[in-house]
Amino acid sequence: MSMTRSSIRLTYIGGPTALIEFGGLRFVTDPTFDAAPAEYHNGSSTLRKRKGPALSPDALGHVDAVLLSHDHHWDNLDRSGRDFLARVDQVITTKDGAKRLGGNAIGLEPWQTVDVRSGDGRTLRVTATPARHGPSHMDRGPVIGFVFQYLDDPSNVIYFGGDTVWYEGVEEVAKRFSVTAAILNLGAAQVEPVGPFHLTMTAQEAVEAATVFPRARIVPLHYEGWEHFSESRVDIDRAFVKAGMRERLQWLEPGRAIEIADRAAAA
Repeated sequence: MSMTRSSIRLTYIGGPTALIEFGGLRFVTDPTFDAAPAEYHNGSSTLRKRKGPALSPDALGHVDAVLLSHDHHWDNLDRSGRDFLARVDQVITTKDGAKRLGGNAIGLEPWQTVDVRSGDGRTLRVTATPARHGPSHMDRGPVIGFVFQYLDDPSNVIYFGGDTVWYEGVEEVAKRFSVTAAILNLGAAQVEPVGPFHLTMTAQEAVEAATVFPRARIVPLHYEGWEHFSESRVDIDRAFVKAGMRERLQWLEPGRAIEIADRAAAA
């Protein structure tokens, strides 16, 4: 499968985990490679994994960096995912996460950047973006998202939101960047300690995001495979159909690489 300079190739692995290939560099988001079923205890909450990964770490080949929205929740970094971190060149994550992980981890605050060089000498800039993991009055610990773009192609911007709800921080991303593909953790996750409040975007919030990112393909992640999701693919589809935006959604198939072209370039 050949790729153009303005395209992105995504391979869905499971949960929040995907392989992103962009301009010769390869990234993995929030690595979760444990087999299912599995159960994890964290304080007063229990997370249950119901679906394992479509690909093993060995099947991925070389990975340049992990984009880790946060390290302190099992559904974003499980046991095998933690082992995987040692295989990559860099782990880009929160400041607190980098302190806990050590080694090859680089910690960023929102709007801080780190540059990654591709094999052909191009420079890709990764910018940490704001994220809020649930309601403002119930802090779930620091989380970031990411935008990344090549310095010689600044109009082609990929956004991975990480575990966040829709709020003004995400809207600020849209004010600063013209996003080509928005990879969003959806599913409206809920856990007992937070009660009825959702910790990741609802389907309707994804529609809000699509509205402020008018150029972007919307790529859902992290809406299945774990017990704590309160919304499914059906709910996401329904919300986008109702909003007249069904063509904006790009669903991924487990284990299959899909190329996403710039909507503006394709128009």
